[in-house]
Amino acid sequence: MSFRRALGRFDTVMVVVGGIIGAGIFINPYIVAQRLDSPALVLAAWLAGGVVALCGALTFAELGALFPQAGGHYAYLRDAYHPLAGFLYGWALLLMIEGGAIAAVAITFAEYTLRLWGRTGGATSIAVAGIVVVAAVNYLGVKPGSRVLNTFVVLKLVPLGLLIGAGLLLSTAGAPGTGAGAAAAASGGVPSAPLLVFAFGAALIPVMFTYGGWQNANYVAEEMKDPVRDLPASLLIGTALVVLTYGLVNLAYLKTLGHDGLAATMTPAADAGHALFGDVGNFLVTLGIAVSTFGFLNLTMLAPTRVYYAMARDGLFPPAVARLHPRFDTPSRAILIQTVWAVALTLTGSYAQLVDYVVSADWVFFGLAGASLFVFRRKVPLGTRLPGTFRAPGYPFVPALFVAVALLIVGSVIHANPLRSAAGYALLLTGVPAFVYWRRRASSRPSGIHEHSAE
Repeated sequence: MSFRRALGRFDTVMVVVGGIIGAGIFINPYIVAQRLDSPALVLAAWLAGGVVALCGALTFAELGALFPQAGGHYAYLRDAYHPLAGFLYGWALLLMIEGGAIAAVAITFAEYTLRLWGRTGGATSIAVAGIVVVAAVNYLGVKPGSRVLNTFVVLKLVPLGLLIGAGLLLSTAGAPGTGAGAAAAASGGVPSAPLLVFAFGAALIPVMFTYGGWQNANYVAEEMKDPVRDLPASLLIGTALVVLTYGLVNLAYLKTLGHDGLAATMTPAADAGHALFGDVGNFLVTLGIAVSTFGFLNLTMLAPTRVYYAMARDGLFPPAVARLHPRFDTPSRAILIQTVWAVALTLTGSYAQLVDYVVSADWVFFGLAGASLFVFRRKVPLGTRLPGTFRAPGYPFVPALFVAVALLIVGSVIHANPLRSAAGYALLLTGVPAFVYWRRRASSRPSGIHEHSAE
């Protein structure tokens, strides 16, 4: 059996937008404001992050058009370097990146849902229920999962649109800074260039975490009606829409709260909503965050499970995972595995622990996948590709910038949390014996056994 090609360009754009806009834009701007000393630098950091995100989208657009296969990252790393590289990405995706992300986002969804009800306690139960619901929706087919995603992406843009529209109508003067430069100014000095560079680099970390997610569209390439045409366009349209939205939202935060006000609150969206609309605004923004996190939760179940399917299809995971559901044409076993592990992480970890768990591996594979474009330009020269196949403009500078920023983020994460990062990479390396086991098992199977049959 093969995947059902049901996703059009609009569906894919929604996958991109839904994959990027989660809870980060409602929370992370305060961290950026703490690390930079002026509204201009804060906006510059978000603009710089948008440029990097667009470089990533352009890079992944060429990769996706060249290899429109289920699995995205996995397929690129497998074919560019070695099957072990692809396997370790899938291993990290299941155990660390997506497993932890699903659990963390589910906890956020549960906490904001409780706020809407004016209640406390019971967040874990709601988080588990949310995971089970989105798993059931995606089990029933890619189109139902996509419809849920489309609906929630549109709904999550509503509170952001309200914040932008109302916030930009205000003429609040920017407050004095509180970041590294302000600290130096308060002591009578001027921030040195190295201090400013380090502050800007530190601010880019939460910015890039907030921008991450455009690659989800590459995971579902085999389920698009016309991936060669639609995938590059969807990546660029979706990412550009998010860059514009993030820039305007941060401008609205700064005009509404001022720089000091933004740096002082862990809930900038809720505070801005309250300042603009009172209690009604606070409720609407809280509702928007709950909607946003649920939509993001749905996407984390829709897209990455295709990686586990691709691994099993290559003989590097249990064969049953490579069998599509006979009625729904979905990787049902992969969805069940992801669901069980995400529920287990939800029951055993806190939000902060889960976020650290995720980021220790995520940008390693971002950088490797971006660098794979250089490999494929040699392996599959432009002259041998089909006419009209998308090619990233600005090569080699565009992918090089993306890879350089990925290295910067990985180094910053290791510097900030060396012990937790070491534990994460130790867990990643447990995938090496797992790879050896599954590869030997696959090579010992009799020829003629195919894993694409129905359940």
